[in-house]
Amino acid sequence: MFSHVMVGSNDLARSKTFYDALFAALGARAGMQDDKGRVLYMHDGALFMITAPIDGQPACHANGGTIGFRMSGPEQADAWHRAGVEHGGTAIEEAPGVRTTPFGGLYLAYLRDPDGNKLCGAYRVPA
Repeated sequence: MFSHVMVGSNDLARSKTFYDALFAALGARAGMQDDKGRVLYMHDGALFMITAPIDGQPACHANGGTIGFRMSGPEQADAWHRAGVEHGGTAIEEAPGVRTTPFGGLYLAYLRDPDGNKLCGAYRVPA
């Protein structure tokens, strides 16, 4: 459905520390920096990147936007959430847990990264 996700950051080193810990909880390797200074993560067929805004303006989060990451189960979602909070993220919404939706149960964990981007760890609970 998508080729990649990129978020802006006002402090790439801080963001790399945060996302390295977050993605380690998913079994991914630490991010690598390209020749333009962007930090890239490749895992499970997906590409996630962090960059300083190319227009020179401060980075800001999208109001109403959420970036969802697929989890293998509630334990991984909890580890992901914990890693985020321990590395500069902020727990938001309800505590991690099952939410009932018209599509069935979802185990969800929400964070804001150090730049305010809204993230969700999501696991679809088997019917």
